[in-house]
Amino acid sequence: MQKSIFQEIKDFFLRGSILARLIGINVAVFILVNLIRVFFFLLNIDGAGDALGHWLAVSSNVHVILHRPWTLITYMFLHFDFLHILFNMIVLYVGGRLFSEFIGPERLTGTYLIGGLAGAIFYVVSFNVFPVFAEVAPFSIALGASASVLAVFIAIAVYMPNYQLPLLLLGRIRLKYIAIFFVVLDIISIDKGNPGGHLAHLGGAFWGFIYATMLKSGKDPALVLGFYLDKFVGLFHRRPKMKVEYTRERPVTDEEYNRQRAERQKKMDKILDKISKSGYESLTKEEKELLFKMGDK
Repeated sequence: MQKSIFQEIKDFFLRGSILARLIGINVAVFILVNLIRVFFFLLNIDGAGDALGHWLAVSSNVHVILHRPWTLITYMFLHFDFLHILFNMIVLYVGGRLFSEFIGPERLTGTYLIGGLAGAIFYVVSFNVFPVFAEVAPFSIALGASASVLAVFIAIAVYMPNYQLPLLLLGRIRLKYIAIFFVVLDIISIDKGNPGGHLAHLGGAFWGFIYATMLKSGKDPALVLGFYLDKFVGLFHRRPKMKVEYTRERPVTDEEYNRQRAERQKKMDKILDKISKSGYESLTKEEKELLFKMGDK
């Protein structure tokens, strides 16, 4: 039986990859918001489109945020311009795929959301601290997924700095150089226009750097957040009934567990070192399978 388009969309969000869901939500919000703005335009309702933006975008005015706390989340999925969402989704797709492969898809949602929150905080604090923004701070707004996207990209760049990404016309370039370019470009663009957006980008980049550094030291706040979000999504997903059979297994001693863990980490370090030197394509089929298997744990 052929599925309806609504059923296909539902299956996409419930069964698609985390990266596909994030891109799908951004695209869906973009289409919906712009359809609403067109509707307001045809009815000749002045200011309705701007009002919608203010209702969903994050404000630099703290009092407005207290009355519209949801904007701290909605702003990071909101785009009005096609080129804006196109560039963000391309970077999210590239960075998100690498992030999912080497850090883990279960950490992607948490990194995206926390990166967006960090961007909002950078934006709000900067507009209320630096004198140059004093006149516009009461009514300025920020929107877009750039802070979240940059958090994801910077995180994987810090985690795998020497991984070479093939770029059109430029050849293979290490992630660390692309990340440095993004950050420097945002810094020198603050006084060129859209300072709030560039400051939010830097906030997301800052979180990406901090998160990758924490991840290397064994701390993983994004995984915890992603776990609870997946549980929440699972409430709306009907799971098939399964018959479960239990088998008694031999208990593993602490010494044996630590030995197995050390062996797994040693194999992972060897694979990551090979990737950093020769790229992902240099891995054998067995090494790729082992990387994905260990990334799911």
